Amino acid sequence: MGRRKKIVQECEQLMDKPEQIRNIAIAAHVDHGKTTLTDNLLAGAGMIADEGEATRLMMDTEEDEQERGITIDAANVSMTHEYGEDNHLINLIDTPGHVDFGGDVTRAMRAVDGALVVVDAVEGAMPQTETVVRQALREGVKPALFINKVDRLISELQEGPQEMQERLMDVIGDVNELIRGMTEDMDDVDDWTVSVEDGTVAFGSALYKWGVSAPSMAATGIGFPEIIEMERNDQRRELHEQTPLSDVVLDMVAEHFPDPLDAQPRRIPRVWRGDDESEISRQMQEVDDDGEVVFMVTDISMDPHAGEIATGRLFSGTIKQGQELYVSGTAGKNRVQSVGIFMGGEREELDRGVPAGNIAAVTGLRDAIAGSTVSSIEMTPFESIEHISEPVITKSVEAKNMDDLPKLIETLQQVAKEDPTIRVEINEDTGEHLISGQGELHLEVITQRIQKNQGIPVQTGEPIVVYREAPQQESREVEGVSPNRHNKFYITVEPLSDDVVETIKLGEASMDMPELERREALQEAGMDKDTSQNVEHIHGTNILIDDTKGIQHLNETMELVIEGLDEALDDGPLANEPVQGALLRLHDAKLHEDTIHRGPAQVIPAVRNAVHRALIDADIKLLEPIQNVRIDVPSEHMGSASGEIQGRRGRVDDMYQEGDLMVIEGIAPVEEMIGFSSDIRSATEGRASWNTENAGFRVLSDNLQREKIMEIRERKGMKLELPSSVDQF
Repeated sequence: MGRRKKIVQECEQLMDKPEQIRNIAIAAHVDHGKTTLTDNLLAGAGMIADEGEATRLMMDTEEDEQERGITIDAANVSMTHEYGEDNHLINLIDTPGHVDFGGDVTRAMRAVDGALVVVDAVEGAMPQTETVVRQALREGVKPALFINKVDRLISELQEGPQEMQERLMDVIGDVNELIRGMTEDMDDVDDWTVSVEDGTVAFGSALYKWGVSAPSMAATGIGFPEIIEMERNDQRRELHEQTPLSDVVLDMVAEHFPDPLDAQPRRIPRVWRGDDESEISRQMQEVDDDGEVVFMVTDISMDPHAGEIATGRLFSGTIKQGQELYVSGTAGKNRVQSVGIFMGGEREELDRGVPAGNIAAVTGLRDAIAGSTVSSIEMTPFESIEHISEPVITKSVEAKNMDDLPKLIETLQQVAKEDPTIRVEINEDTGEHLISGQGELHLEVITQRIQKNQGIPVQTGEPIVVYREAPQQESREVEGVSPNRHNKFYITVEPLSDDVVETIKLGEASMDMPELERREALQEAGMDKDTSQNVEHIHGTNILIDDTKGIQHLNETMELVIEGLDEALDDGPLANEPVQGALLRLHDAKLHEDTIHRGPAQVIPAVRNAVHRALIDADIKLLEPIQNVRIDVPSEHMGSASGEIQGRRGRVDDMYQEGDLMVIEGIAPVEEMIGFSSDIRSATEGRASWNTENAGFRVLSDNLQREKIMEIRERKGMKLELPSSVDQF
């Protein structure tokens, strides 16, 4: 029997034993070594023939991933590991580290119960480290820590035991600060901080395949003094043989990460708003493989032979070929064509199906998208997966040959289905299509794959930055009148606090949750009690408050009011950019008695007009997206590198030495960072490495407001005259 077949059989045998299953994700800042670590684990589990191949990035299966040296798509693999007296099934997801592909990390966290956070010992906790920890904890996923590249502290930085200990404890302290800050208000979570003593921290070198933890040190007698000596004597092979990284990490996974029986009773109430007394709730919490099928899709990918593959977590039941299943938000049922598990880049179909508590790969779910709830009975779907980052860059994509237009439209629709952080607008008449994503690289990868994988020659426009519009002060009460003059709405606008905006962004306050929970979340963020009780609607990061009292016919008209509000907020009054952070109050309304005189053609324009006028009165301004920038560069190029930030309307916040390199940290507008990659290479003779992290939005400086607004209006084909009431520029 081949090695691979034997591993598949072992996985099948363990699938029915949820107490021996561990569903985990590996997450990190870009270039901190998580994919190399994953390959080590595969080698240790016997899935790579030669452990010397454990740095081949086996999980980066796409050509562009291998070319760029980064993980772009989350990759799944199932493996086994013996720990104690038991064999364990480990379903692992290797997630991207680059900020542009953070959506994959968010979705992966819904499928797992534990997150192995990888941090570079030299760089320490970075912006994306904070993001992945936050993404894990929001989903109720327990963290553990692996500090990688410890060999660099010894060989490059020449640190002694005391210096190393201090540096490593600083990393642990930074990660624990993040964990404490996120979990202090979580009633369903015990102390999830990590520590060396309890074995939830490991150290090592993924490149040289050795690792240690407190339990491994006790078992092998190899601690940091021995490691320092063996590293300096170039005894890395011996070090790997005596304390192999895969054993140390997989032992930690088996010992400290929860199994589905432990995790699901805690996670189900967090991600599902259905009746917690229902039979289906019991089945999910008990991981009942004989119960109804409840499957959460976290990833959609295309296989050239099998077609669309939906990957996700099975919380209840057993999913098998031939089942007819409901897909949330769609009519009818989908028939399951095949069920299997991933073994790296390949999928193994299993005739017996996959039982509850596992991660499954399913074909035939044609109506599913990333985030769908798939079930054998109609049920309340899982909470939507809230992505932290918003699209900030847009590109137009057109087919070079008009004959390819139908295929391009189909492909773009598929792209939006696979990656919810991509937004696609399609103009079927003009052939122009706009795709919006997390950054330049995100869109570059998408367009390259359209050309390469689908064989569609395309031409793309210059990147367009997505701005926002936001009120800066409280407006006066504004009247909106319907075209027939029979309906009037009285609205004010004021800015929402940053804390409330953040609460909405993180999904901690939404219209999907019970009213009491939403109120409490908003009050915790600083909203006063009376206002929180009158929330009528949340759109993006904007809130509508109904402050009216006993208005006749308002209840049956409110749906149209909300439609008019949404239209006004999607296309702000300055440049048709989305509005954010606005608190809108409906104070009064006068409505015609006759339904026919207060229909959509009357109410929607009246509300839209009132909202826009109120926003203008609230001193609405254009906001630009900004990025945190970090550059690592030799000291002789430090001036050139910092000049690249400052020359882009950016700001350098810190400069310090780390090993033999200088680190420059700062902030810059996204628009000015377009083309940064080639410029920084030129300025530093190719010797700089850098990364960026989206840092939200800030008000565009006053001297640039009018110019930028006019530029956007011209691009969109709008009138160049601003409304006469706009006098703030």
